[in-house]
Amino acid sequence: MRFLILLVAACIVSPTLAQSWPAKPVRIVVPFAPGGGSDFIARFIAARLTPGLGQQVIVENKPGAGGMLGITQGAQAPADGYTLTLIASSYTVNPSVYKFSFDPVADITPIIQLSQGPLLVVVNPKVLAKSTRDLIALAKAKPGQVNFASSGQGSVIHMATELFQSMAGIKMNHIPYKGTGPALTDTIGGQTDVFFSSTATAVPQVQAGKLRALAVTSAKRIPALPDVPTVSESGVKGYDVVLWHGLIGPKGLPRAIVERINGEAMKTLKLKETEQQLQNDGVAPAGGTPEQFRTVIQQEIGVWRKVAADAGVKAK
Repeated sequence: MRFLILLVAACIVSPTLAQSWPAKPVRIVVPFAPGGGSDFIARFIAARLTPGLGQQVIVENKPGAGGMLGITQGAQAPADGYTLTLIASSYTVNPSVYKFSFDPVADITPIIQLSQGPLLVVVNPKVLAKSTRDLIALAKAKPGQVNFASSGQGSVIHMATELFQSMAGIKMNHIPYKGTGPALTDTIGGQTDVFFSSTATAVPQVQAGKLRALAVTSAKRIPALPDVPTVSESGVKGYDVVLWHGLIGPKGLPRAIVERINGEAMKTLKLKETEQQLQNDGVAPAGGTPEQFRTVIQQEIGVWRKVAADAGVKAK
């Protein structure tokens, strides 16, 4: 009887909570510096959630510790709906190389996956590889002599390349950098040979002839680069890596608030203009339910744990 009373009370309170929230501005913590892809996605969705929620949604950048500073702060905030956190696909890599102060699945509330997009496999034009198959053949002919750049030891780009090496049966030489910018610059300059780059940063360099695009890492080709094949169709069957962004809240965030944010975000993601604007940054709208987003997080954490263990990847 007591359980039935509590259940009825919850059903009454839940819609009331959804209607009364938010009563003040909502902040989205971005665990990276202003100006990057994560910051762009956060400000894009914040501007569109504001009218739907009837309160200002503000972006607060909290970079540091590989993104863990802002993520930890957001996860440990009160579960009242006034502090959300924008996470990227690197969130699912971090448990493999960093020590978390909280459970990356059980101690958060997934809300919605906002975007998704592939990495672009690029090489310096002087590299004797016109395709992914050529690159694999070159790496097999010269084990450990082909240099690949990454945005940092244990980064999602590093792990994506390690997965590629494992599935292709090759071994290249890892050159870690402190960020995408210097890694891309040195690949253009010829100090490194290969880079798995974000699409938005690499495409202008490909169009200028400073880099050669070999493949996209997603399971399907993308409209922005219809002539560039996928890694999977280029000889590494089943390879599929995408970068994404999404919103999470602290553990225990009320379901009514989760559904309200998810619903408002879905309205934006379904707009044709949203698809067009996100394509300019090399990504596409994602969407889906909180449960689907939780599944993505859980599955990817498992994948990257195995990749890190097999390759011996540790944070430096």
